[in-house]
Amino acid sequence: MTNRRILWLAGSFLMWFNQATHAITNVFTCEPEWAALVDEIGGELVKTGSATTGHQDVHHIEARPSLIARVRQADLLLCTGAGLEEGWLPVLQRRANNSRVQVGAQGYMEVANHVRLLDRPARVDRSEGDVHAQGNPHIQLDPRNIPVIAQAVAERLSVIDPEHAKEYQDNLSDFLFRWQTALVGWEEQAQPLQRMPVVVHHNSWIYLINWLGLDLLGMLEPKPGLPPTSVHLSQLLAQLEQQPAQVIIRSPYQGARASEWLAERTGVPDIVLPSTVGGNEAVTDLFSLFDNIVQQLLSVKQ
Repeated sequence: MTNRRILWLAGSFLMWFNQATHAITNVFTCEPEWAALVDEIGGELVKTGSATTGHQDVHHIEARPSLIARVRQADLLLCTGAGLEEGWLPVLQRRANNSRVQVGAQGYMEVANHVRLLDRPARVDRSEGDVHAQGNPHIQLDPRNIPVIAQAVAERLSVIDPEHAKEYQDNLSDFLFRWQTALVGWEEQAQPLQRMPVVVHHNSWIYLINWLGLDLLGMLEPKPGLPPTSVHLSQLLAQLEQQPAQVIIRSPYQGARASEWLAERTGVPDIVLPSTVGGNEAVTDLFSLFDNIVQQLLSVKQ
């Protein structure tokens, strides 16, 4: 046997040994915020991916073959739930035919089940727009929800991969310490934002508004999920002439036309806030998500 052949066999063995001793748990998430959280808890023990990006509307995603393939390979499928992905997730699960990540299996998790949802409707009526029966699913925009979800994620990873349960718990403890420190800092910085009057494009910002104590004056959408209309915008303009806002907020995936129209007529600045990781170039993890949101709001407050 040649030396080259021996070296190749030795390298192949080392690669196999590393994979065998450091088994990777394949986690596929519906949204990038949960992929970022899993990375914090799982570290090198997990391989993560997300079905969506920070520039996509999670309500409307195509069940592409590439996403089906990722779900087919997943050990854990982690989504927001509360009806957010109901238009496309069941299609992915059915076509992937992966028993590990079907509803009811240990490999399927909805994080909305672990926090209190806001805006739960008394009745569900589709004439009222994009109404979620369980409540508003955009829970990632209140950083106080993140520790509870992080603990649930660590527990689920420990069930799926019990051999590394201690590592998951150690990573969780480290993350929670850093998160609590950051949360105190954000809340101190955001004190001037209390009662700041705002207009938003969509009601996805309700958790951020609730956390920061902002004053919601109105939405560009006449009803959740319905495009802004000229009649509604004219009514909103008349309202703001009597009760001015300080900022108009939209997400990266929402069109600029309505917010720019209102900004031009009121003189109120319109800004694009990231609603998740990857929402702009500065937002690469959960910490920078809230760093960026708070700083952008403070910049228009001054």
